[in-house]
Amino acid sequence: MSMNNNKYFLYARKSTDVEDKQVLSIEAQITELRAFAKQEGLQIAEEFIEKQSAKITGRPIFNKMISRIEHGDANGILAWHPLC
Repeated sequence: MSMNNNKYFLYARKSTDVEDKQVLSIEAQITELRAFAKQEGLQIAEEFIEKQSAKITGRPIFNKMISRIEHGDANGILAWHPLC
């Protein structure tokens, strides 16, 4: 199976917890990630959004992406992370 090394999943996540300190909204994360992908010449194979409380264990959408990467559907994940 041949894999396109420029093919990535876009992953945006926002906790539903009020006290969560994550700054960017999901829409802003997606906008930044799309711009980054375009600038770097990366193809976005699919966009995934996950919204849930950080108190709930497990991230089903993230896990689905990992499984699809293991099957060769994409080379990796583009995700926004705040600078600390």
